[in-house]
Amino acid sequence: MPDGSWFCNDCRAGKKPKYRDIIWVKLGTYRWWPAEIHHPRSIPTNIQHLKHEIGEFPVFFFGSKDYFWTHQGRVFPYMEGDRGSKHQRTGIGKVFKNALLEAEARFKEMKLKREAKEAQENSRKPPPYKFIKVNKPFGKVQVYTADISEIPKCNCKPTDERPCGFESECLNRMLQYECHPQVCPSGERCCNQDFTKRLYPETQIIKTPGKGWGLISLRDIKKGEFVNEYIGELIDEEECRARIKYDRIIDAGPKGNYSRFMNHSCQPNCETQKWTVNGDTRVGLFAVCDIPSGTELTFNYNLDCLGNEKTVCRCGAPNCSGFLGDRPKVTDPKGKRLKRKYKKRKTEGKKKSEDECFRCRDGGQLVLCDKKTCTKAYHLSCLNLTKRPFGRWDCPWHHCDVCGKNSEAFCQLCPNSFCKAHQEGALRPWPATGQLCCMEHDELEGADGPAQDAAGSETNAAAAVANTGLPAKGSRKADGAEAKTKGSKRKAAEA
Repeated sequence: MPDGSWFCNDCRAGKKPKYRDIIWVKLGTYRWWPAEIHHPRSIPTNIQHLKHEIGEFPVFFFGSKDYFWTHQGRVFPYMEGDRGSKHQRTGIGKVFKNALLEAEARFKEMKLKREAKEAQENSRKPPPYKFIKVNKPFGKVQVYTADISEIPKCNCKPTDERPCGFESECLNRMLQYECHPQVCPSGERCCNQDFTKRLYPETQIIKTPGKGWGLISLRDIKKGEFVNEYIGELIDEEECRARIKYDRIIDAGPKGNYSRFMNHSCQPNCETQKWTVNGDTRVGLFAVCDIPSGTELTFNYNLDCLGNEKTVCRCGAPNCSGFLGDRPKVTDPKGKRLKRKYKKRKTEGKKKSEDECFRCRDGGQLVLCDKKTCTKAYHLSCLNLTKRPFGRWDCPWHHCDVCGKNSEAFCQLCPNSFCKAHQEGALRPWPATGQLCCMEHDELEGADGPAQDAAGSETNAAAAVANTGLPAKGSRKADGAEAKTKGSKRKAAEA
């Protein structure tokens, strides 16, 4: 059994059940039973009034002569030679045998009708049109003719085997210009006059299954070889829209040559190219691959849809887009768009902040610095704040004490810091650890007291005040003077 969802070939091709199709139907616990899809108007009235949903259709069971409403998910096509299950049930075995015989006879009858209809269609001639060899201008459209002096001249030699051929290095051919016999050095031997001489490979008009009329090649065609010129009436945009309005065909419908019978394909074997022939622009069809004899000639119409209606594409190519004008699907694995691979970002561990205030060295409710590499924390009271800062907040350690700019020199014992312009003479090594500290910390404080590190062993704020005569940043004076805070950048007042 296939893993996951599975779709039959008919569903993949977009084929739907049609009226008069012979099918197998699964109903309840009964076996698969042969039946025929009927039109709702052709069934009895009481069956029409039975409750059914949108998308359901009536089926007529062979053998039992019963009707029932079902949907596409419970049926699959009947094939010639189907015999059903070998398992027989008592009572309905005879009815099932009769159903198989009736289904087989009905299937053969419908097959003969289809073959007769196809034979009748194939015997018909293509719709009438006027065969023309060159483009015919219509209305205000004009055909341009260049002066001989304006036609470019190639450098091919008349002594070449096939001068100006599609395998040569003819400059005009590379630029998609057709040579003129009076200008080309090769003269009449020039092989780059396919449009003018109408050198088309031999082709035949045929009736294709499901696509109407088509055109096949009667000989092998090499890649790059000229196949045909797209001939028709030359009309302007105004006439084009007028013909569309009245449901008229614009692609060589009224007049043209055999190229008008070439069908569209999402995987064509020919392509259109614009060539300049005697100063006028012409459209030619060239082979994009080697085409064996008997192969249908196709090209991509590249239609632009001017309305909301789209024409269903019936080319049958593996990359068929489904509608004319839509881009063909990509079948080559190399052409598939690679899925973008997103790199997983390494989740960094949560930043660990200090659990004591960087000013007073006490714990409690602290405000953390939002800078990615900073672990400092502070009390709101030590910042002279009444509520937490809103949004992203960088602590005072990252701003110069003097001017408020970004700091480049930091004291490792307190939040004092200085910018490049004010760092000279502001810091000195701390005797106990060798770390930089500001001038607010006395040498005796480091010699007599315990060693302090950057994480912050508790600083004796009172000793610093006694030895230096300056208030310690973030400490409270014993005599009640207001402490100096970095948030306001105000000096403490002497008592």
